[in-house]
Parts: sequence; C-alpha cells; structure tokens
Amino acid sequence: MNKNTHTLNELEVTNDYLDFHSRYYSFSRIDSLPNTKLVSYSPQTFDLINLEKAEANNKQLIELLNGEFLLKNSKPYSMVYAGHQFGYFVPELGDGRAINLGCVNGWHLQLKGSGLTKYSRQGDGKAVLRSSIREYLMSEAMHGLNIPTTRALAIINSDEPVFREEVETASIVLRLSKSWVRIGTFEYFYQSKDLQSLKELADFVIKENFEHLISQENKYEKLFFEIVDKTAYLIALWQAYGFMHGVMNTDNMSVAGFTIDYGPYAFMDNFDANNICNHTDHEGRYSYANQPHIAQWNLDSLATCFSAFADEKKLMDYLDGFLHMQDNEYLKIMQKKLGLGDELSSNSNRDLITQLIGTLSTCNIDYTLFFNHLSSFKFEEIIELCMYKNPMQEWLDSYKMVLEKQTLSKDEISKKMKTVNPKYVLKNYMIQEAIQKAQKGDFSLVNDLLKIAQNPFIEHKGFERYMLSTPQEFCNIQLSCSS
Repeated sequence: MNKNTHTLNELEVTNDYLDFHSRYYSFSRIDSLPNTKLVSYSPQTFDLINLEKAEANNKQLIELLNGEFLLKNSKPYSMVYAGHQFGYFVPELGDGRAINLGCVNGWHLQLKGSGLTKYSRQGDGKAVLRSSIREYLMSEAMHGLNIPTTRALAIINSDEPVFREEVETASIVLRLSKSWVRIGTFEYFYQSKDLQSLKELADFVIKENFEHLISQENKYEKLFFEIVDKTAYLIALWQAYGFMHGVMNTDNMSVAGFTIDYGPYAFMDNFDANNICNHTDHEGRYSYANQPHIAQWNLDSLATCFSAFADEKKLMDYLDGFLHMQDNEYLKIMQKKLGLGDELSSNSNRDLITQLIGTLSTCNIDYTLFFNHLSSFKFEEIIELCMYKNPMQEWLDSYKMVLEKQTLSKDEISKKMKTVNPKYVLKNYMIQEAIQKAQKGDFSLVNDLLKIAQNPFIEHKGFERYMLSTPQEFCNIQLSCSS
C-alpha cells in the first residue's frame, strides 16, 4: 500500500460545520438499504481523499455508502437552507435526502439517497438508480471537461422498491464537494433575521474556500465579488460546452463556484439556443439562453443577504457588470474552441462567434460533433451534417478568412483545438442506455461511460458511435425533476 494513501479504517473526517449552532443542521440517521450491490466506483475520486485503490474490493466500501460503517470521527448530519424555486421563495428546504459524513482533504463527503432527514418534508429521503447514475456519471463528466463540479466516489444499488412515476429501485451515491454552502443557505438566515449566523456563515465560506480574504479589509464585499467572478466563469463554461443545468434554483447554486445538484440536466444535442431540458419548466426560466440571466438573478438574491453586513451599493455596482463579465469569459473560451488567438481585441472574432450561434441554430446541427469536426477542419463533413447548408457554408467561408490571419500553423491550431473540443459529451440518450442495462443488473455500460466521461478528448475503441450526432428520436428530449 502507498504510504500516502489510507484504508477506510484509517480515514478520519473533520466536522467544522458542527462547530456552528445547531440551527445550521440536524443530526441524521442513515437508512441502510437491503441486498446492496456496488454499481461503480471512481479510482480518480479515491485520489482526492487519499483512499487506497484496493479498498474498492473491500466490503466496507459498500457498507460506507449504506451507512453500516462510519469513518473515524464521522457524525452524520444534514444542512438546512432556504431557496427561490422557479422564482418563488421557500423559507425552509434543506438536505431532504442527503447526509453529510464529514470532510477529508477539504472534500465534504455526502450520501445522497440515504433516507429521511429533518428536512425531507413530504419526501421519502430515497433516490432511485436512474437519477443516481445520472448524478454519478455527470459529476465525473464535468470534471473531465475541466468544468468546476462536485465529484462522485461510488454508487450502490438495492432491490428496495421506491415509488416515483413507476416502481424503481433505491440507490445511494457518495458525492464530494469543496463546499455544500448554497445561496439558499444564506437566504435561510437572512429571512430569519439571524445576523450573527449570517456573518458566521460568511466567515466559514471564507475560511473554507477563500482563505486569502481572512485578514483583508472589507472581506465580505470582496467575498461577494469573488463569488460573482467564479459564477461568471462557471456559466461561461456551461454555455460554451452546451450544458444545461435544468433547475437553477438558489438552493442549487454553490457559493464556491461549482456545479452542484444534477437533476434534469442535459448537454445540447442539435443546437437550439432556446432549448429547455426540464419538462416542468413551462416558462423556460432555466432554458440554455437564459442561464446567464438567472445566475445574475440568483446573485442578486445573495447580494440582498450580504447587505446585512456589507455595503449594498458596492455589491450591486459590481453585480451590474456580471453579464458583461460572463460574456467576456464565454468569448475567451469560444475563441479557444475555434482555434483563434487569446485576445479579444479583434471585433471580427467577436462577430464570428456571434454569427456562429445563429448559424448553428439555423442549420440544426449537433453541437459537440460540429466542434469535433471543426478541430480537424473537416468542412465538407460539417456541411453534410446541416439541414440547411448555405448559412453554414457562408459562416465557414468567413471562418477560413479569419483562420488565415492566425500566426500558428493549421496543424498547431488543430492540436490546440482538440484539447478543448471533446470527442464525447455524455448525452442523455447514452446515459439512458446505461440506466436500462443497470436496471437489469448489468453495470458494464455505467463503467464504460465513466471512462469516457473522465477522458472525453480521446477516442474510445468500440464507442465511436457516441461521437456521432444524437439519433433524431432522442434529440433534445426533456426530463423531469423526479428522482
């Protein structure tokens, strides 16, 4: 065994969150599942907590996910928070089916689907195999694309029935995050006029994720500014890679700038700027095009909370620049995806990117495959993919002219493009195939997709079809929040 790694028996957690007053959390009992099986585990994630790889074969891993084994010093608890859900404020939400185990190496371990908590309301505290696989795979897929995200360590399944739209089986995911504090956590204490807890929470966030601010003057304003910056960058990445979160409620938005809570998400199939991936989102509040605006709306809610102990005018003045900031970050990423120079001094680059978005919408072309082909300058193949070819031909002609002005050779440009344009993203039809197999007891495709998710920029033999356009019957399908 590597001297820097540990067995499950040796791992010890810290519980700094439990230093707060009990109004922040409640202790929870993990509801173990019967007849559990290990569906999958992520060796990459083992490294984050210095867990020995051989522990994947230890029955204690299943027992850890199932609450039958606790790490040293672990005191399972659930966190309280509020939130704006589809724009409407709910004063108390909280971890309704998630239980925290403690922190290792700065990563907070949390079981999702582990039973009733104080905050379950009418829920059963359980998660089904379908949604658990989706969260497990997408956490690792986002990391593979270098998009800030929570991570997933392992997933177990059981034969315990769970009732959703139909009878499904219960499952638990062990997920990790650098922080589980949400915008909704601040909202909970703000609406209850608990200023002391509100400031303590801000200090906790600074200590945990913004340590460089601890001794600075005006640290709360600076904390807010950095949360705005991180959120702008995160949303820019979502937009550039065609990711749709589906339910950007304030209780699903991290203050540390990570993607959290994977529900009815989707990666873009054929590009449609107005795509809505959540079928309960009747008004399109969380559509692809609206994500930057909703992020700003959520940050405005956070600014209201921070106004209790910070200069509100400074907060709002900074937030006013969010959309411009997010747009600039987006354009920088898109320039890399197109193989163009880093600087945004050229208006032609900005115009080219703006024109591309309109062209992709008009041509009804697979978003990921377009950039995959573009990285190899397969212009004829791109034209063949388009339902309407003339707009794309016109855009490609403009692109070639800009390309000729670049200082690098085409081979060098292509090589750089291939480091930011994935060959694979985990589209919903692919994950659904893995789910259907897993529901029959075959977990092989879950594990195959995990390898693809964690290494999306290389070709995976035997899975070339996943690099092609999404089959038309599965394009841009909507999902429910049910899990």
